Amino acid sequence: MKLKQLSIFLENSPGRLYEVSKAFGDAGINLRAHCICDTSHDFGVLRIIVSDLATARGMIMERHIPARVDEVIAAEIDDTPGSLATTLKVFLGSRVNVEYMYAVAGATPGKAVMIFRFSDNDLAIEMLRKIGVRLLDAEAFGILEGQG
Repeated sequence: MKLKQLSIFLENSPGRLYEVSKAFGDAGINLRAHCICDTSHDFGVLRIIVSDLATARGMIMERHIPARVDEVIAAEIDDTPGSLATTLKVFLGSRVNVEYMYAVAGATPGKAVMIFRFSDNDLAIEMLRKIGVRLLDAEAFGILEGQG
């Protein structure tokens, strides 16, 4: 149930995000989920789940752009006030910490998809399953087989 996410370290300059996103499009790579945040005024981290990780990673390496692959979890929760807090409550008192998260638009009506990076993804999966949270796999995201 873990997905592979590409974390790309980009110079925070005009046109840089465009260049990378255009290169993905030109290569036929679909961005399935993404977020960007700054780490300083000079660099940002683009976190993406893509339709073809191997091709995306090769393309980034050819351009000598620093990147790494991280494992994340996609959880489908109710799209109602308080449902995120209800989901996160399971981790209170545990050793599992949310390192970061972001939402994905266009999910099932009435549902929201949250992408999580936990301090212990395996334990988080067990805990989320116990409370009935639906975890999404690579197929649900339109990711090539063997990459989820």
